Amino acid sequence: MVDRTEAEVAIIGAGAAGLSLAHHLLAAGAGAPDIALIEAPPGPLRPPERTWCFWEEGPGRYDEVLSARWSRLRVKDREGTPFPLDLGPYRYKMLRSGAFERFVADGFRGRSVRRFEAAVDEVRDTADGAEVRAARADGGRLALRARWVFDSRPVRRLPDARTHLLQHFRGWFVRSERPVFDPATADLMDFHCPQPARGLAFVYALPLSDREALVEYTLFSADPLPAEAYRRALRSHLRGAYGLTDFEIGSTESGVIPMTDGRFPGQAGARVFRIGTAGGATRPSTGYTFAAVQRQSRAIAAALRRGGTPRPPAAYPARARLLDAVMLHALDSGRLDGPRFFTDLFRTVPAPRLLRFLDGETGWRQDLAIGLRVPIGPMAGALARLPLLPKRPAGRRPPVRPAHGADA
Repeated sequence: MVDRTEAEVAIIGAGAAGLSLAHHLLAAGAGAPDIALIEAPPGPLRPPERTWCFWEEGPGRYDEVLSARWSRLRVKDREGTPFPLDLGPYRYKMLRSGAFERFVADGFRGRSVRRFEAAVDEVRDTADGAEVRAARADGGRLALRARWVFDSRPVRRLPDARTHLLQHFRGWFVRSERPVFDPATADLMDFHCPQPARGLAFVYALPLSDREALVEYTLFSADPLPAEAYRRALRSHLRGAYGLTDFEIGSTESGVIPMTDGRFPGQAGARVFRIGTAGGATRPSTGYTFAAVQRQSRAIAAALRRGGTPRPPAAYPARARLLDAVMLHALDSGRLDGPRFFTDLFRTVPAPRLLRFLDGETGWRQDLAIGLRVPIGPMAGALARLPLLPKRPAGRRPPVRPAHGADA
């Protein structure tokens, strides 16, 4: 049996990108479009609970459902020496996917939003929009026609690129019987941990109280590690940094995010657009995605209100993408000492300016000033070599599960 229905806007996927777009579309009030949200049924296609982090100036739209926020961050070098970061007007914010979904779903009540559980297997153009075909959880079929379709599913094949790295991580929500964490300060990057032969690794520690924290071992490298390697690194860090040998692990999260200079096409059909990581919202040099998803969602909603084509804008300017391509190649080729690069950058550039740069919101003069703080030799060598490198396909497609900083 085929369930045939129509909507003005169809959104495929109920991760950060899909839910954020629905939320921003509904902000138009009475002028909001009729929305169909298609989410994967329970099972391997639906991602588990995960964490997104982002920085924001002042109060934000999602403050009431944050798990935590910090006004102070720090970076630790390879020897464990800490460098505090003054965020100025910014706050670093942590949001859990379950709380975010409940918050957005509350806004659906009484609005023109219909939710479907189905696995999408085809999206094709029609004369006046597109049709989404999917297998429903009850065994039936769904045929949904929409004027506009926004697809947040991971791409089947990563784009050809000069550099293919992965950001891969495993994190534990840990609880100690004694106070060991500073709830006012989060460790953005602690490089005092096992480093790969090429690339870099750091520990990311977000305290929720003086006894609880999310602690993640994160690497930028070509391949994920065996599960035991993440566990060893996390236990070693908790013992060395906090003196913890006996602690409770409440839950875990892990993921793999592509870090590549390949271009993710934003359009998949005449009226079909990709959003989230699939649409290029992940910053290649960091893996952060959530803030870019919000910018794209606001732009799409504004275009629909104006009656224009709601094509998602580029998440980052061309200048930022070039700088990322240079950094990724320098890191992948072994020209660049990754821990030293990031430590020096955070130590010498004021944190608010660097955060604006990472969001792609600085001008060329500010970018040039930041560029003068990086290792000129390795970066210049990577820049000169970049045009000579062929674009190549990625190896096996990683299971893209964006978490802190990424979606969708």
